[in-house]
Amino acid sequence: MNDNDIEKLKRITPQEFALLGMQEMAYIKRVAGTDGVVGFAVHAADGTQVALLPDREVAFATVRRHELEPLSVH
Repeated sequence: MNDNDIEKLKRITPQEFALLGMQEMAYIKRVAGTDGVVGFAVHAADGTQVALLPDREVAFATVRRHELEPLSVH
């Protein structure tokens, strides 16, 4: 990354920032439903939930199957 790249990043809009990584990564977060059942939500880089899966391993495998890098959110 050079100085020009850094300057460009300083000026991106919130919308552009939300789109960074859209085609490269997905976030996985442990969630509990109102009935207390635990699952794992898969979110796009912009925060949109795209799936709810029964366990962490299935969530990670599903994301990788779609050629994205899974990242845990705590």
